[in-house]
Amino acid sequence: MKKKIWIFNHYATNMYKDKNGRHYAFAKYLLKDGYQPTIFCASTMHNSDEDFSIAEKKYTIEEVNHIPFVFIKTPKYDGNGKQRVNNMLAFYKNLFPVAKELAKIHGKPDVILASSVHPLTCVAGIKIAKKLGIPCVCEIRDLWPESIVDYGLISEKNLFTKLMFMGEKWIYKTCDRLIFTMEGGRDYIIEKGWNKENGGPVDLAKVFHINNGVDLEAFQFNQENNRFDDPDLENPELFKVVYAGSIRKANNVKKIVDIADVIRQKGYHHIKFLIYGRGPEKEQLEKYCQENNIWNVEFKGYIDKNKIPYLLSKSNLNIMHIENTNLKKYGASLNKMFEYFASGKPTITDCEFGYDLLKKYECGITLDGATKEQLADAIIEISNPHSNEYETYCKNALIAASDYDFKVLTKQLEQIL
Repeated sequence: MKKKIWIFNHYATNMYKDKNGRHYAFAKYLLKDGYQPTIFCASTMHNSDEDFSIAEKKYTIEEVNHIPFVFIKTPKYDGNGKQRVNNMLAFYKNLFPVAKELAKIHGKPDVILASSVHPLTCVAGIKIAKKLGIPCVCEIRDLWPESIVDYGLISEKNLFTKLMFMGEKWIYKTCDRLIFTMEGGRDYIIEKGWNKENGGPVDLAKVFHINNGVDLEAFQFNQENNRFDDPDLENPELFKVVYAGSIRKANNVKKIVDIADVIRQKGYHHIKFLIYGRGPEKEQLEKYCQENNIWNVEFKGYIDKNKIPYLLSKSNLNIMHIENTNLKKYGASLNKMFEYFASGKPTITDCEFGYDLLKKYECGITLDGATKEQLADAIIEISNPHSNEYETYCKNALIAASDYDFKVLTKQLEQIL
């Protein structure tokens, strides 16, 4: 009999609703391969008022497509302050009695896959696995606290930060196996001096890399079955540059608007920027476009995730703007990037990552730290119908997508588990 696997991910609640996402896809293909996956997540949904109401017990179990989800009782929160910290602590605290009860009722798992973003999930996974006498595989999807230090949210010299780094090091040392979604995870450990070769406690032989990806089966189904009407998407005269994501300060969508304005001023009327998503800066940017007659930008609003594949299939060029940080040297694991690959259309970005996949597969244009003028010129050039590179980019994007299909990534995971 193949392994029974418990997957801990605080924020997998949305995956139940969307029937999509990293651990949903892993569970889907693990199930097909004869494994028994169960996903443990919070009862609250991140960035939403929705939750799974739990009255007396500390958990409830729901099933979707034969995948059991265990919703751990957690309090609602708004923003990133004390309420969210309390939510994290509640998830951590309640995981222990819930795991104990379910192990008693259904039998213990063969292995736990404990996934960050925040490290408490990994800590809980390690401790619960030890009590049950089974291995724990920790998965790192964000470098805490390195990322919050890098974004300037907290000082590296802060006592709390130092304690968090100690906790991070303990996780890497204590877990049985370690997966990074970013390809440079080993580089990070070496730079910290935590590997055994540098006198540290972490054995690099147990460190692996599995990036994010795309479920091509689901992507292709949604592309065919979740179409929607949009005259811009259907207009063959337009060269459509598409952005799909949150419209907030961190994503600097204003730069995309500025690129469009440069193209408008140069007199290229066939290029139009279509921005899908919502966020606190949407209204402000719409007003800016109206006041400055930037008519080649259209804010389309939010669309359901199952409509994204159809949208991207109708784009001519996908645009990805990321703020440059020191963390980029470790590589990218952006969900959006793999959906862009699956569209079979090229991507343009102004951020070159370590282990850069756009460069590796030659499926788009990477102009590290480029100005709006440089990006505008590159878009104008690729919009030329006689561009020799365009079709090559499209073919290579599909090759990249097939390499990062979750069906393929799940096989990699099975080798580690």
